[in-house]
Formats: sequence, structure tokens, C-alpha cells
Amino acid sequence: MDPVRAAFSAECVRLTEVLADLVDADLDRPTDCPPWTVRELIAHIRTGVGRLADMLAASAPPRAEVDAAGYFSRAKFTPQVDADRIAGGRRDALQVDRVTLAAEVERAWRATEAAVAAAPPGRVVRTRHGDAMLLTEFLRTRVVEVGVHGLDLAAALGRSPWLTAPAAEVIADLLTGGHPTPVGLGWDRVTLIRKTTGRAALTAPERAALDAAGFRPLAFGR
Repeated sequence: MDPVRAAFSAECVRLTEVLADLVDADLDRPTDCPPWTVRELIAHIRTGVGRLADMLAASAPPRAEVDAAGYFSRAKFTPQVDADRIAGGRRDALQVDRVTLAAEVERAWRATEAAVAAAPPGRVVRTRHGDAMLLTEFLRTRVVEVGVHGLDLAAALGRSPWLTAPAAEVIADLLTGGHPTPVGLGWDRVTLIRKTTGRAALTAPERAALDAAGFRPLAFGR
């Protein structure tokens, strides 16, 4: 739990610092998660980082049924689920100014951080898909949420990626299933994450190298 908690906190702190530097014009920029603007993507991140507080306030399921990789299975990210999520981000962003939105993001992730710290070891939670997951495993998905969408925001804002080392390690480990990245690819972790989440195109040789290494592709909606 501790490395995952540390990664979540580090990435959220960094995002909070970035949001404090934005100007109003930044919020209307398009992103590579169409049709979302920067404002709408931030609203989506706010929802994602805040989910655990409510989940931990609910009753615990008796046992875990899925892990973080299973959470990102293609069966769960259906077109309807993706459409609902897109609409939710756009709806949540309506008439929210830059200062308020940044404050809400920080409030959401700090509430999650506090709820996680107070949870007992081995706590199980139920996801919005209805699956039961260990808290640690679901928190891994939140590191993915804030870290990968942080890369999307950096691209939209024309900034260098700010992905923190702890978050990059957690995300890369999930995406690779613990397998080492093929040496011949020469990727750093940011490139690995961008390539394996569809943020950058894979060449045919790259795809073949990943297949040979036993990587299991995960599904990522918005």
C-alpha cells in the first residue's frame, strides 16, 4: 500500500501545483481526449481522484474479485460507459472557474488520501463497475487516472510531462504486468506509458516486441 499511496499523493501534489499556474485561456484548449477541453479533462480528473472517499464510506464487500489490470478490461470500457464518462466530464465542467476547479481537485484528492489512511489493512471496495477490489488495487487505478491524464494535460498545454517518478513506477508496473520492457525498444517510462495507453502510436516492430515479451494490453477509456 505505502508505495501506491506515496505515488498517488506525489502525483496529485504535482498536479495541484500545475493547476495553480494556469490562466483562464488554458482551460479552453483542446486535448487529445476529444471532445474534452482542458477544463473538462480537469473536471474528469477531479471526479476520478475523489471516488475512493465515497467508496470507503460504503460497506465493504466480503472479498476481492478483480485486480487493477482486470479493472481496465475491454469488457468494462464499452462505448456506452465511455460516452457516459465523456458527458459527465463536460457536465461537471460547466460554469466552473479556474480557481474553483483547481480547489475542488485538491479537496477531492486530499479527501481520498485521508480516507485511505484511515482504512484498515486488506480493505475491499466496490467500483463503479460493480466489482469488488482490494483498496490497494483500486488506488493503483487512481494513480493511472491522475498520471496518464496528467500527460494528456501536459500535451494540451504545450508543457513537458510532469509525471513523478513514484507514479511512473506504479503505472509502468501495471501496464507491463511486471515484465521488463524489451531493452531494444530504448523507451523511458513516459514513452512506455504513452505508447501502451494509446497516447503515441506503436510501430509494427514495437508491437511485436511487446507481444513477444508477454505484455497484456489494457483498455483505457477516457
